[in-house]
Amino acid sequence: MNHGKGDRLRRAGLFHAPDGTDYVRIFLLVSSLFLLWGFCSGLLDNLNKHFQNSLSLSKFQSGFVQNAFYMGYFLMALPAGWIARRFSYKSGILTGLVLTSAGAFWFIPAVRIDTYWAFLTGLFIIASGLACLETVANPYTTVLGPPANAATRINLAQMCNGLGWISGMFIGAHVILSATAKVNTGNDDLYIPYMIIGAAALVLIVAFSVSEIPNLRAPEEAKTNGAGRTALPLFRRTHFAMGVAAQFLYVAAQTGIFSFFINYSVANIAGLSDRAAGNLQTAAFALFALGRLMGSAVVGMIKPQSALVLYALINVALMLAAWGLGGVMGVAAAMASFFFMSIMFPTIFALGIDGIGQQTKLGSSVLVMSIVGGAVMTPLMGLVADRFGMRIGFLIPLLCFAFVALYGALWRMLKARDGRSPLLAPFRS
Repeated sequence: MNHGKGDRLRRAGLFHAPDGTDYVRIFLLVSSLFLLWGFCSGLLDNLNKHFQNSLSLSKFQSGFVQNAFYMGYFLMALPAGWIARRFSYKSGILTGLVLTSAGAFWFIPAVRIDTYWAFLTGLFIIASGLACLETVANPYTTVLGPPANAATRINLAQMCNGLGWISGMFIGAHVILSATAKVNTGNDDLYIPYMIIGAAALVLIVAFSVSEIPNLRAPEEAKTNGAGRTALPLFRRTHFAMGVAAQFLYVAAQTGIFSFFINYSVANIAGLSDRAAGNLQTAAFALFALGRLMGSAVVGMIKPQSALVLYALINVALMLAAWGLGGVMGVAAAMASFFFMSIMFPTIFALGIDGIGQQTKLGSSVLVMSIVGGAVMTPLMGLVADRFGMRIGFLIPLLCFAFVALYGALWRMLKARDGRSPLLAPFRS
């Protein structure tokens, strides 16, 4: 009997618990959520240029597409974490899918209303649902097997997210954007891709409802060092606090580049149509997905904070090229930045929560909330582009990447100082 148990433990793989439980099916089901929110995010970046045409908006005004979307994330991250803690992971997932489906189907009356606020309302509801999914699904992938393989599992799930970005951008470009230089002035077909989202969410609601989703816990949740009593010491940890700032600015830079890539490309390549620029961005998202695929290997070869510094500094140089060169070379530099953005979100996330013990769930929710940087950046970048030109607008992400590089360079020192702080002595993990 004991010999058989030992054999099972030796055979335990990436998705097997120590008792032999196989989580492959659950992992695949949860990974479909990464595909869903990647598709929604990829679709989003077509809307800025489309609404500039169909609703006669300035770049500043069209930036509120991302503002509405990321405000949904900001407002729902903590409630989503509470739902998962109070009830179960499954409850958090179902709540997110219901909200996502409702927001997607809202686009049917929104097309009839045909006003900017109606479309922004749908995006806000969808984002509120996606915030639930992302807050729950990211940590859940880490517990579906041996703790030592947690990073590998979440990287595999993030590959599905990258495929979602690519497919969302491609479908959005071909349904929403014009194939010629002629301006598209209608919103009649805008509901079509959102019907895909709504239908997919309904299918997933049924799939998760009939599936047994165990409410697993990470090993650090069992620790009883008293760290969960108050959130205040969390923000006295400088490596965490600066990590929140770095994540805020990284997502701001990413969102600004994603949102105005089509505008930048059309402005810098003569005769390029909106749809052709959308196809270029689809290729850029393929670079983003490739970067995520290769990211785990890069982080495995060099320290995560060193990889973060390297990639951030490369993107500083690429933003300088986008500003200074323009034309085809500037567009190529902007495309290349997608690859070097790929590891930043998960790397900053991992560095920020490193060593915070029982406060990991709260810290994770705060880091998800920090993506509200995307809500701030796009209107600001649009305002600068309206007044000074799209190339000047790309200097703002440059400043954000510079801060990310600074965080990576200082992280080891900040972490060591936090460990020596007498204020944190009762809360050390």
